[in-house]
Amino acid sequence: MNAIEVRDLHKSYGSLEAVSGVSFEVAMGEVFCLLGPNGAGKTTTVEILEGYRTRERGAVSVLGIDPAHGSRELRERIGIVLQSCGIQTSLTVAELIEMYGRYYEHRRGVDELIEMVELDAKRDTRASDLSGGQRRRLDLALALVGEPELLFLDEPTTGFDPAARRHAWSTIRALCQLGKTVFLTTHFMDEAQTLADRVAVMRAGAIVAVDTPRALGGRELRPSTIRFELPDAKAAEQLPPVEGEVMADGRSIAVRTHDTVRATAAITGWALERGIELEHFSVTQPTLEDIYLELTGEHEAAPA
Repeated sequence: MNAIEVRDLHKSYGSLEAVSGVSFEVAMGEVFCLLGPNGAGKTTTVEILEGYRTRERGAVSVLGIDPAHGSRELRERIGIVLQSCGIQTSLTVAELIEMYGRYYEHRRGVDELIEMVELDAKRDTRASDLSGGQRRRLDLALALVGEPELLFLDEPTTGFDPAARRHAWSTIRALCQLGKTVFLTTHFMDEAQTLADRVAVMRAGAIVAVDTPRALGGRELRPSTIRFELPDAKAAEQLPPVEGEVMADGRSIAVRTHDTVRATAAITGWALERGIELEHFSVTQPTLEDIYLELTGEHEAAPA
């Protein structure tokens, strides 16, 4: 059984069709990431899956249950981290985890969760005195307290410093190794690249692509770009022939090619034979962010 199945989902607000015929599925134990610009329909889609919003038509199944029915069984089996979570800020970290845990028949221990989200030093600190990143860690602990099978994470590492973000990623990966399923929304492309088994991109209420981060939008088939700088512009005229497109701007050279290994070997071999130093040498492929901007059309509005 898939953890989530969505078929021909529709939702409108007046004349605005926020979600238009969306279909996808999420396998058990998968990290599925939903990407898209503001207004693409991500939040509406996720809220329908969580049972907070009703759909107009289409079929939705979450852990084999229709979330529109709002059943207690489904609530027991999912955990949710919203962009902004309302909690009792006068209570301490330990008190909040203890209180939320009482809502569930099966729950994780307070000490285990505090250690998992690295809030040991803040155990007896009121939620109102936590930093933004610490609050997000507490949100994650509260989402995990009921031992959920499926976890919805909406921008889970907003406000985290780099070290805290990487620890959060490790925690999420550890949950997946225990068989948990994660539905993730994020604006951080490195987060999607690191965590997601598959990525879906939404634009104007529709899903325009679904694939692994590596293959999304034909990314793995795109040409690589070899960049470097020569000591002087005249040396550019002596470059060896390579398969691909060579673009020269004075001393700066860019080569776009599908035959990356041969082109790199030809250029570096030529430079070594002549004692020429290739400054700032790099070989890159289109990033996940490049593909995302292309699929959503945002690169068209971005400054050069």
